[in-house]
Amino acid sequence: QVQLVESGGGLVQPGGSLRLSCAASGSIFSINAMGWYRQAPGKQRELVAAITSGGSTNYVDSVKGRFTISRDNAKNTVYLQMNSLKPEDTAVYYCNAVTLTTGGYLEVWGQGTLVTVSS
Repeated sequence: QVQLVESGGGLVQPGGSLRLSCAASGSIFSINAMGWYRQAPGKQRELVAAITSGGSTNYVDSVKGRFTISRDNAKNTVYLQMNSLKPEDTAVYYCNAVTLTTGGYLEVWGQGTLVTVSS
């Protein structure tokens, strides 16, 4: 069984910063792509940022230049550094990973962490 555990959410003022972390654990041979999604109230879940095992990244246009995704393969951990936060960044942020396990490839989701940007 594979688990993703997120941390780092909270309340921050507009213009502030937060860093989200997501650690994978369990019977993992390797992790391919890792990413962060978010879901705001009344909206669909959207991909915020993703990173491959080789370090290639992509971002949704609304966060380019403000958010940075990175990963530590030795720790099976992915990070999302969020700067210049805006009220519209308020959402539950979910970590996602495609893992290779004893049972084959498995897509795993974290439980979500709430980010609230408000003065």
